[in-house]
Amino acid sequence: MRITLAQIKLKTGDFEFNFENIIKNVKGDLVIFPQANIEDLGGKDLILDEKCRICQSEFYQHVAEKNFPQNILIGDVLIKNGEVEISEDGFYDICGQRVFVSDTFIEDIECDLYVLAKNRYFAMNTYADFVESIEAYTNFVYVNALGLADQNVYAGASFAKNADNELVMQMPLCQEDIDTVDFSRRIEFVDEPMEKQVLAVTTFALKEYCENTGFKKVVLGLSGGIDSALTAALAVKALGAENVLGILMPSMFSSEGSVKDSLKLAENLGMQTVTEPITPLFDKFIDGRDRLHDLAEENLQARLRALILMFYSNRENMLLLSTGNKSESAMGFGTLYGDLAGGYNLICDLTKTNVYKLSNYINRDGEIIPQEIIDKAPSAELHPNQKDSDRLPEYDVLDKIIEMYLEQNMSADEIPFERSIVDEVIRKIHRFQFKRHQACLGVRLTERAFCGGVNLPVVQKLY
Repeated sequence: MRITLAQIKLKTGDFEFNFENIIKNVKGDLVIFPQANIEDLGGKDLILDEKCRICQSEFYQHVAEKNFPQNILIGDVLIKNGEVEISEDGFYDICGQRVFVSDTFIEDIECDLYVLAKNRYFAMNTYADFVESIEAYTNFVYVNALGLADQNVYAGASFAKNADNELVMQMPLCQEDIDTVDFSRRIEFVDEPMEKQVLAVTTFALKEYCENTGFKKVVLGLSGGIDSALTAALAVKALGAENVLGILMPSMFSSEGSVKDSLKLAENLGMQTVTEPITPLFDKFIDGRDRLHDLAEENLQARLRALILMFYSNRENMLLLSTGNKSESAMGFGTLYGDLAGGYNLICDLTKTNVYKLSNYINRDGEIIPQEIIDKAPSAELHPNQKDSDRLPEYDVLDKIIEMYLEQNMSADEIPFERSIVDEVIRKIHRFQFKRHQACLGVRLTERAFCGGVNLPVVQKLY
């Protein structure tokens, strides 16, 4: 039996697109597609919608009506001889072979071919363990969709193993791929660097978000800092420089280097910029009020910038990209209706440490993000000589605590740093949950992202 694995793009609720993308890729004796039902594509409560349920049923019928001579598996739904079959126990008879389909891996299943059909969202540093966790005792294939389900990215990376548990196929990340499985062809597993994977996933996610929501262009603020620089670089790679606009909004506290570095970044990327100083707006509002140099004045600067960014977003119908990272989000280091404003965030699940790693990876073949931006001490520049380290632990310590507490589920007693710092970080993670409820949608890159996987109460008295 000639088995074809079809790692294709599927879209939530776009039954016409999914139908067309399936019927053009039917080949072999058995072609196996990813799960295409609305629930497995991140449809959430669309599964309760009557119109959606009707479209879902008609979708499979329309494929069957093509009356292909091939056997077609779409997830756990078999289309054979013009009929739609759904097995109650997961077993199908296909070309005289006993095929078992499941959304989980179960050992000791007696079959000729095991099909694991479950769309799996991308999470950093989990793929190799997932492949290794499959102990195949029969021919095995795993097929994953390409697509965006709000914060979750289905990134492909389908694979197959033979009955000797040897890898025989590995499909790429974030690319459609159609190939015939040869269970006698043993290959070596390739685990790409984390930075390469994240670069592929974040740029794929932005393209998918724009394609599915109708945005052609994006806008973001360029502060001269590493977060906005990385976001701009990712946006240009995803959409092209002609579709990315950077807004420089210097204040009385902005250093000359921040403006110069932002312009150098834009030149390296080939993107357009506009400069809109906020000092006149700030002075106009403050006129007649006491200058206290307090949090209210710092937040006023951030919110004035948000006003300008949202104006450009609305006027030019551009998606506003927010640029806050996971470390800042954990510590509540962002202004509601200020720098948290936006429609989508590519780096919200990257700690500051990983922001630097990805930025250096982007520069691996030559400077794209100016080295001055990478080298400078992080600062919001909301008062003179401000540095992030004035209010936060050093990022190499902070990020390890965040990862240990969230990703590794370690208790405060188990985290090997100064206890007062650990307690304060954990307290802030819980106390600033209210801000995250009002942050924009972003790309999930870990199992325990604030945009998915972490579900803390806003109202609580434990921390």
